[in-house]
Formats: sequence, C-alpha cells, structure tokens
Amino acid sequence: MTRVESRTEPPPDPNPAVRRRGSRWTRGRVLAGLAAFTAALLLGHRLVPNTPGRLGSLLEAFLPWLGVVVPVLLGAALQRRSATALLALLLPVAAWAYQFGGLLLPGDAPTRAGLDVVQHNASDENTDPAATARALAAGRPRLIALEELLPSAVPAYEKALGRAYPYHAVRGTVGLWSRYPLTGVRAVDIRPRDLPDDWRRGLRAVVRTPHGEVAAYVAHLPSVRLGAGGFGSGRRDESARLLGDALEAERTRAVILLGDLNGTVDDRGLRPLTSRLNASGRGLAFSFPEAFPVARIDQIMARGGTVGRIRTLPATGSDHLPITARITLR
Repeated sequence: MTRVESRTEPPPDPNPAVRRRGSRWTRGRVLAGLAAFTAALLLGHRLVPNTPGRLGSLLEAFLPWLGVVVPVLLGAALQRRSATALLALLLPVAAWAYQFGGLLLPGDAPTRAGLDVVQHNASDENTDPAATARALAAGRPRLIALEELLPSAVPAYEKALGRAYPYHAVRGTVGLWSRYPLTGVRAVDIRPRDLPDDWRRGLRAVVRTPHGEVAAYVAHLPSVRLGAGGFGSGRRDESARLLGDALEAERTRAVILLGDLNGTVDDRGLRPLTSRLNASGRGLAFSFPEAFPVARIDQIMARGGTVGRIRTLPATGSDHLPITARITLR
C-alpha cells in the first residue's frame, strides 16, 4: 500500500511588489539621502566653493528656496511609504527653520526713537516718477533712498517730495530725500575698474536727526548675470569691497546703508558689507522682480542701530518693490 503524504502550500503573497521593495524602513534611502543633502546645503552653504562660475554665490542668492525641496520629497516619501525618508525630512525642515524661521516671526514693538526709512530702485524706465514719489511718501518715512534716477526724472521727484522732504541730495543715479537736514554730502566711489568714469552710484550724507547724527549711504551695486560662464558677480563683488572700505573708514558712530545691492544678505559676495553692518532678522520681503519676487536684493542695514522688520510696499512703476523698515538707534 502506497503512502501518500499531504503538503500544505503557503498562501500566495498578497503583494509581492511591496515585498520586493523591502520594508518601510529600508525603502526610500535615496530620498533620505537627498533630504540630508538639502539640510547640509542649508547649513553648510559657505563650504560650497565659488569656483568655477561662483556656484556658492548662486546657491546663496536663492538659499531660502531650498525649502521647496521639502514638499517635493514629502510627496515622494508618502508615495513610497518610506518611514526612513519621512524621518530624514526632519533634517531640512530643522535646517530651514534655523536659517530663516526667525524672519517669519513678528517684529518688535515700534519705539519712539525709531527712524523709518524706505529703499527703492525706482527704475530708469519708470514712466510716472511723480506717482512713485507720492506712493513712497504715503507712509511718511523719515528717509527715502532712490536708485536709477535719470537726470530727466529728478525734477519730478523734487517737486513731488519737496514739501515733506525739504532736504535732498543726488549724486549720479542715486539720491536721498530727508525730513532732517543733510550735511557732508559727497559721492562715494564704488566704481569697478573696467567701468567708465561717469559711472556714479554711491552717495554719503550725514543726517541730523533728533536722536543724533547718522551717516546715511545710498548705493547701487552692479548687476549680476547668469550665463554660460556661471554667476557673473565679479563687478558686484568688487563694488561691494569698495563700499565696505568706505564704511570701515566712516567715523560717525551710527551708519545706515540703503541700496540696491544686487545680492541677498546670505550671498558671500556682500560679506564686506554684512560683516560690518547688521541686517534685519525679521521679514523675507522679496523685492525683485516685481512681477514675481524671488529674492530681496534691496537692502537696509545699519551700524549703531537695529533694523526692525522689513516689509515690502505696493508696486510702483518699477521692476523692484520698495522696502521699508524702522531703525532703532542705540
């Protein structure tokens, strides 16, 4: 008699594809690596070399936008059902919050000793400078700094601002309008060596405020270009070094810098300025381009004072948005 052995077959795998991909802790390692790399860029951007093509400066110009990587990786991690990738996403979230989270917090309460200022690249293609002037003066700031002033447009600004701002100075294509008397007005030479002698974009004046004298600088650094050779910031960087030297030599205790610096405060090309002056710790205030602002290249900085929350103002006839802040003098 033949003995027949019975065998119990294992049940079929209900989802063999998931089994092949591994568990939720072993899947998504590439996503986790990308999350860690994003966090490393946020915290270690200074370590990215600037050659070739000034890649470091290019990264720093758009550094806050690395945060966009987080929702992209989050969607991919959820699709892969990867616990490892989801956990790794905490790294770029924490790094972004460390770098930029403070900018989203509300500013300190205004103080009576504050000096409200407005900075604006008014554009040399502005077709209605008088309307721009009225818009900038609507908030009654104490100082208004302007760049890209064409000689033909200066009379319109003088007429529109003259009553509320009886003191003003223009040197080249930059100007300063003030409610307080100005003294010691002079041009500041920030011209890169390969540009013509009539290139004048720097101004310095001492503002006699009720809280003491303040040296106000208005500057428009050269533009940067992104091309086949990389991030073209050489002229901008040279001009920043010249302006930094002027600030270093300034003997007035309180100093304000207002200008279109064609760079963000994270850009290492502006280190000659950011190492000598403090910037605001509140407000993103992206100012350029006006149609879809992606970076704040217009800046308000100070020495001997604290720059409060920076805000953008409504659009004028320029391709930049105006920015404003209150500076509390020490």
